[in-house]
Amino acid sequence: MLLFLQSLTNGLNLGSIYALTALGYTMVYGIIRMINFAHGDFIMIGGFTLFYSIPFMDSIGVPKPFAIIIAILVCVAVGVLTEQIAYKPVRGHGSMTALITALGMSLFLENLALVLFGTTPRNVPAMFDLPNITIGNISLQGKTLLTLSIGIITMILLMIFVQKTTIGKAMRAVPEDRIASALVGINVNRVITVTFALGSGLAAIASMMYVTSYVSIKNELGITLGLKAFAAAILGGIGSIPGAMIGGLLLGLIEIFVKVYLFPSWYEAITYGLLILVLLIKPTGLLGRKDNEKV
Repeated sequence: MLLFLQSLTNGLNLGSIYALTALGYTMVYGIIRMINFAHGDFIMIGGFTLFYSIPFMDSIGVPKPFAIIIAILVCVAVGVLTEQIAYKPVRGHGSMTALITALGMSLFLENLALVLFGTTPRNVPAMFDLPNITIGNISLQGKTLLTLSIGIITMILLMIFVQKTTIGKAMRAVPEDRIASALVGINVNRVITVTFALGSGLAAIASMMYVTSYVSIKNELGITLGLKAFAAAILGGIGSIPGAMIGGLLLGLIEIFVKVYLFPSWYEAITYGLLILVLLIKPTGLLGRKDNEKV
């Protein structure tokens, strides 16, 4: 029971990181039907920002957790600049052009990090100093429970934002009919920019959760974590916000339980194999819906 509960907590923690990252993919795809493969690299940027900003905060007497504010601002700035400089000019030039541009941006950011930071992994200083929580014979890491709580609360707040706020309603209206949205006064370009900013901010929070749990970062983090999160978005149903959350949590749970109970060295193969199996049964993912082409 102890091993099961610890594995469950670790799986939900990893799954919430995947879910927050997958939300960035699915939000962008839901509005402009484009896979932003550079999104994983925003998490890498957030991790390096935390690596430098946490000691800075400590040196000026500011609590370390405030470093996440700097990481969010940096990631939002990078995300918005990427959208304005790289993606906006190719909007309307076809899905293949957008896909190649996104892959190019991912490679650019990854190699820029390689030039700036090198290949040596960096250990990010601890942001939180929390004791373990003991319940009977069960001991759980306080930082794991905290990051898990932050991930779940962030996802709930995002759902409220999308469902209840004016800009959130506009974000739901634009993918339904972009022309009609513009005719009723919705600034489509502004909605797209806000979506990139919001997704990039989520990437910064995901990077905080990642470095709190796994400490080490390197320039390849974006591609490795990004692929897992993309798989989570596909599993849940690309374009569906609840689907991204469920897909991320499921992927994290599957990965941890396969590691612990089945074949530790085969966890990635089994994880992606289960993803393929789900898509063979339901090609749109768990909560995805089939788009009807207008002719």
